[in-house]
Amino acid sequence: MRHIKKQLPVLTEVSIVDIAAEGKAVAKVNDWVIFIPFVAPGDIVDIQLTKKRNSYAEGKAITFHHYSDERVEPFCEHFGTCGGCKWQHIRYDKQLFYKQKQVIDNLQRIGKISLPDISPILGAAHATFYRNKLEFTFSNKRWMTENELQSGETIEDRNALGFHIPTLFDKVLDIKTCWLQSDVSNRIRNAIKEYAIAHQMSFFDLRNQEGWLRNMIIRTTTTGELMVIMVFYYEETELRNQLMKFLVEQFPEITSLVYIVNEKANDSITDQQVLLFHGRDYILEQMESLQFKIGPKSFYQTNSIQAYELYKIVREFAELTGNELVYDLYTGTGTIANFIAKTTRQVIGIEYVPEAIEDAISNAQLNHVDNTLFFAGDIKDVMNDAFINTYGMPDVLITDPPRAGMHKDVIEKILEIKPKCIVYVSCNPATQARDLQLLDEQYEVTKVQPVDMFPHTQHVENVVQLKLRMNG
Repeated sequence: MRHIKKQLPVLTEVSIVDIAAEGKAVAKVNDWVIFIPFVAPGDIVDIQLTKKRNSYAEGKAITFHHYSDERVEPFCEHFGTCGGCKWQHIRYDKQLFYKQKQVIDNLQRIGKISLPDISPILGAAHATFYRNKLEFTFSNKRWMTENELQSGETIEDRNALGFHIPTLFDKVLDIKTCWLQSDVSNRIRNAIKEYAIAHQMSFFDLRNQEGWLRNMIIRTTTTGELMVIMVFYYEETELRNQLMKFLVEQFPEITSLVYIVNEKANDSITDQQVLLFHGRDYILEQMESLQFKIGPKSFYQTNSIQAYELYKIVREFAELTGNELVYDLYTGTGTIANFIAKTTRQVIGIEYVPEAIEDAISNAQLNHVDNTLFFAGDIKDVMNDAFINTYGMPDVLITDPPRAGMHKDVIEKILEIKPKCIVYVSCNPATQARDLQLLDEQYEVTKVQPVDMFPHTQHVENVVQLKLRMNG
């Protein structure tokens, strides 16, 4: 006998009261907290529950009785289906309000430490076209819209070049216009798709692992340089040359055109050979007097303009006089290290990814920065007593860890070496708050500055200055 899943109830005329840390909105009914996407505080809606637990539930809005004044009309035709830009329906000033609140809530609730006045969040000057890198996926089984499914018609056009639908690995949403990267990105993507279909080039089948065209990555810089990375499933020399020549002719603004043949089951290109077809094998970004080389695999902050604002805050919080030895933990490609180097005696950068350290050294050489040293390895292993005896105790320590925050061993070593000032950059205020609590025995939080790097998303960056306590 087939088990029929019981339909969960509909809750009527429920007020949306807040935004949760993970970006969904919140309603409260009796003792339940209900999480709902794509609604705003102040909306009054009917909610179809989709998941029900003892203390919380999840649902979706099926009827609107009142629209919040915090709402705006989403500007993207793909809003609500595409996995990105989930806050497009919320006014930008209110987005900033909820991000600021997220930082304060996390530092107070998780950190439970004494805090100074938290500075107002630094909003982005550009809330659209702000990303410098996007990756698109080719698929021969595109995601079908609700209208297409209900039409009953046989849809012949199933090719897509766009983004993965969240939680569905083999379904790709075909993107017409994306508002995240400068419009040249849209023009290149749409031209490639049109050309590939016209010349009967096969799009990848993610489930069956077949087809030729696999991925495309576009990288841009504020100086106008442009890199296109084409990823093929197998080598097809004649077709490849044909497609790449078309790109060079149609888009003379392409500074770097490279390709990868990826025969693996997954899309990661970190272990793949990159082959140059046209131009340079890197593009150059500019920040003040510094240039940064960005290759196909390089990590660089995704919002270049806002990254510059972030780094200026880090430099200001470090209170450098030119005499300090600075440790830069989780240095990545050494962007912060090279950016602050001229106002220090020396900067030592440590990073887990060896390729990132190669980029950091290359960027130091490119900019004739001779007072940085970079080391690859796990920070908790690299920053040991022998290392500190060799290179010295840091006066200032900058840390910019991944979302998981700092390893406990790293925090213990920081408490042992006692730099007089710490600047902690975080993309996750919850793990930052946990780490600040561990540092609290010797350090006082003296400045807090949230920064919005990703408009129309729930993500928020936060910079904290800590000073060694007098009894530390």
